[in-house]
This record gives sequence, C-alpha cells and structure tokens, in this order.
Amino acid sequence: MDDRFNTIAGWALFSGVVALGLSSLSSHYFSADKPHRPHEMGYEIEGVEVEGGEEEVPLATLLAAADPARGEAVFAKCASCHTINQGGANGIGPNLYGVMGASIGGHAPGFAYSDALTSHGGSWDFANMDAWLKSPKAFASGTKMTFAGLSKPEDRANIIVYMNNQGSNLPLPPPPAEDVVETGNDGEPGTGDTAGVGADPGDGAGPAGAETQAGPAAAGAMAQPAPKVEGGGDPN
Repeated sequence: MDDRFNTIAGWALFSGVVALGLSSLSSHYFSADKPHRPHEMGYEIEGVEVEGGEEEVPLATLLAAADPARGEAVFAKCASCHTINQGGANGIGPNLYGVMGASIGGHAPGFAYSDALTSHGGSWDFANMDAWLKSPKAFASGTKMTFAGLSKPEDRANIIVYMNNQGSNLPLPPPPAEDVVETGNDGEPGTGDTAGVGADPGDGAGPAGAETQAGPAAAGAMAQPAPKVEGGGDPN
C-alpha cells in the first residue's frame, strides 16, 4: 500500500515539475522577440520620449486664458486663513488685498511673517506667485504656511488673475508670439518683401500702399483700351 502511494505521489510531483517547466519555456518563447523597456534608462536616448511627459504651457499663456470667476471659486480653499477684501483683517494668514506686486513677506502691516518669507526678497510677481501656490514649502523652506499647494497650472492661473483683480491690477505678461515664416515672391522663406507687412494699405508703404495711392482714377486709366491706329500709321 505504501509503495502504491509513493508511486502516485511521485508521478504527481513529476507532473507538476513538467507543467511548471513547460509554462516557463512557453513564456520565454512567446516573449523572446518582445523586449521590455527598462523602468529607468541608464542614459538618455535621443528621440525617445519620456512616458507620461507633457509639454509645459507657458505661464503667460495660462494667464491670458484664465477665468477670474473660477479663480474666486479656487480661492475658497484659502478663505479659512486669508481675507482679500480691502481693509480686511489679518487671520491665520495675512490679508491679500493688493498683494500682487507687493514685497514678499511685507505686504500686510502688523502680520508676523515667517523668517523664510521676510528673508526671501523680491516681490509677488506672477512667476513668484505661481511658484508659491504650486508648493509653498518648496518656494520658501521653513514657511509657517501648511497649505500643500495647487498642482494644476490652470487653477493657479485662475486664482492669480482673481487676486490681481483685487486691488493690484498689474498688466498681464503677453503670451509668447508664434514664429511666423515670411515667404517671398520666389516661394523661398525669408526672401519676401516685408516693407508693407503690418502697414496701413493707404500709407504708401510697400506694394499694397502704392497700389492704393494710385487711386481709382489711375486704375481706370490703366483699364482704358489702347487707341486704335488706322492704317497702321502714327496716331498723332
């Protein structure tokens, strides 16, 4: 009886080993021509994009498209510590009316700013405010502000525009202009006439202005047919 049991157990163990071996071999066989990309590159390879990477939108572009009404809704997260109305009292955080453009760590009189802010220097321009709202601790290590920050660039742009409307009204930075390639008469980039580009059609600058200056009378004269010559002689 024991011999029979041992035989059965041995065959069962042998079958399991064979199945495991076949499974391992098949997985290596079917994925042999499908190499996996390593989780971390040993060095940067030109032309290979980083997975999950996104091109960062310039702050000026975000500010130009920002919505102050949405910024006011985002500011609700700050209202437990800050007021933003003119003459508002300081709370856990300072009153923020007119803060844009003011000196960092010195905007609200009587408020006890942390040394991390008072020693930072500079002013609350758009770039500094964006960095501060993204991560206060990264902007000024040692700050007393416990807010973790706003991770979405659109939220930061919206709240910055809203705050700017509350007593600051700084001019927004212009978004970066797109590169424009001029095409000349020969079809080659950069060889065209640019004297009339952006000029008023009637100022005489460039071909458009010259054509406009000629006026209807000249255009009409050009449209007149040439005098008919009788007998092929001199018309005069």
